[in-house]
Amino acid sequence: MMQTLFTILSGSAVILLLLYRKFPYFVQDVMHARLNIWISGQRAKFLQTMPYFTVLDRFLELAKKQPAKPFIIFEDELFTYGDGDLQSNKVARALRQHAGLREGDTVALFLGNQPLFVWLLLGLAKLGCAPALMNYGIRASPLLQCLSCTSAKVLIADAGVRGAVEEVLPSLRQKGIRVFILGEACSSEGLEALSDKIQQASDQPLSPQLRAQVKATTPTAYFYTSGTTGLPKATVSTEAKAWAAAFLLTHAHVGAQDRLYLTLPLYHMSGLHAGLHGAIERGITVVLKRKFSASQFWADCRRHNVTVILYIGEILRYLCNTPAGADDRRHRVRVVVGNGLRADVWRLFLQRFGKIRITEFYGSSDGNTALMNYPGRVGAVGKVNFYHRRVAPYVLVQFDPEREELVRDAYGLCVQVPTGETGLFLSKITARNPFGGYLNNPEQTERKKVRDVVEKGDLFLNSGDLMKIDEDGFVFFQDRVGDTFRWKGENVATTEVASILTMMDSVLDSNVYGVQLPGHEGRAGMATLTLKEGKTLDCSETFAHISHSLPQFAWPQFIRIQNDPELTGTFKQVKFRLVKEGFDPSTIRDPLFIVDPGRKTYSPLTQDCYDSIWSGKVKL
Repeated sequence: MMQTLFTILSGSAVILLLLYRKFPYFVQDVMHARLNIWISGQRAKFLQTMPYFTVLDRFLELAKKQPAKPFIIFEDELFTYGDGDLQSNKVARALRQHAGLREGDTVALFLGNQPLFVWLLLGLAKLGCAPALMNYGIRASPLLQCLSCTSAKVLIADAGVRGAVEEVLPSLRQKGIRVFILGEACSSEGLEALSDKIQQASDQPLSPQLRAQVKATTPTAYFYTSGTTGLPKATVSTEAKAWAAAFLLTHAHVGAQDRLYLTLPLYHMSGLHAGLHGAIERGITVVLKRKFSASQFWADCRRHNVTVILYIGEILRYLCNTPAGADDRRHRVRVVVGNGLRADVWRLFLQRFGKIRITEFYGSSDGNTALMNYPGRVGAVGKVNFYHRRVAPYVLVQFDPEREELVRDAYGLCVQVPTGETGLFLSKITARNPFGGYLNNPEQTERKKVRDVVEKGDLFLNSGDLMKIDEDGFVFFQDRVGDTFRWKGENVATTEVASILTMMDSVLDSNVYGVQLPGHEGRAGMATLTLKEGKTLDCSETFAHISHSLPQFAWPQFIRIQNDPELTGTFKQVKFRLVKEGFDPSTIRDPLFIVDPGRKTYSPLTQDCYDSIWSGKVKL
């Protein structure tokens, strides 16, 4: 009997070991799928309520259940959940009375992170109005574009951007847009003060009937994404999509006792949905920062007992670039959640700041699906499993970067790439995973759709991202379509080149792109470098590093030194203007260099050299 039992147990152990080797992430896949099913059940319950149960309804629940719990900590101020309810009541009443807002109206918000931003968001939700969230740094024509494409009835702007608003005020008045400035008084014609009206308003609750028509498909906010021209276009985020993003912190195992440090702008989808809305879903405290500061980051975390960080873009790399200190590991942060983290920064961050769970995700404001790297594989943006493939179908297909088009077979269908190879990520558009498109921009909306992908008549969304999926199901971001260019008959991935360049001690940041040359096929590589303070570019060392680390076709042919690079509000590098400017020393005041393989260095790019290249006398 004992021998039989031993044989059974031994056989079971061997089977389990073989299964583990074959499916090493099976348990994690099952646990993640189980959590997804629970979240899907919660969202299904929201659909069954009349009217639809929104993030605002969750906030109102918390305001009753835990009115004294800290909700927003901002600089030296603390506001409880109860305070947030009362303040947003005042905002809603002031806007209803003085701006004439009604359910379904759109209101443009033009301000930076501050508690009043949160009260405005909650107050508008109580009126059934959707905010159009504008980048605080835009000016002139992009500002007008943002207001035009959403048909905003009202603009509410911070006093700090009053000058930018006054520049376009004649156009705003012509469009019939009322403009409120967050200040006590305003004497300028066409501008109205709002702060005094909020202060004088009642803080009594508002009737839910004011938002009685809200459904899962009702717009909860409009975000802006850049187009190929650099002008913004508005994406529609529904109440259902807000919930999908709000559960991100749940996926990262954030609990009710955690504290979230939010440095991302609230006008960004991650800042609002994943950050503020995610905190409301969890019922936790938000330490809100006016804007990201690498020098103040860890001091803020220690001061406010922060346990969770939300990041995007290059935030963690900026932290790694600060001078090392004895207090680097003296903090309570246990989870960081976000996207855009390079593998080298990932390792450096953990090495320097201690054992912290990093949960990288993939998603976009105009996308219809999301991925999550729940096992924590370094460098991966997500992991797909049996459950994800079923509820959110996707494919990776061949893309020709030279022609900038999908590769199709003899039947007109897309050609899927094998496991481990790079392809364009397409996600299927379904009732469960809809694509809302761009507001009042049917042309751009249609351009994002791809038909006849797997079979005739199907419909997918073009993410614009080149991905690779390994045999374990981990997804690795490779590049953006348009960022990959062809040179000397080879494809050059800008992110790979940029990663190599930032390994140099003198380089703080790098922005790699392709520039067109007359008489040359494809695009020549160019890198704009930002150097660390007090550092200079050693041209010979730079050449040695590049030639050792990259194949010759991937070498940047030109280097530009830029001390103050242009960044978006979420710290992403702006490329389109750099591409447009090219490498002409007559118009660029920054130092320019050209690769010189014969001398094994980079040499200053003179006007004579530029003219010779442009005239075709010199070939690269």
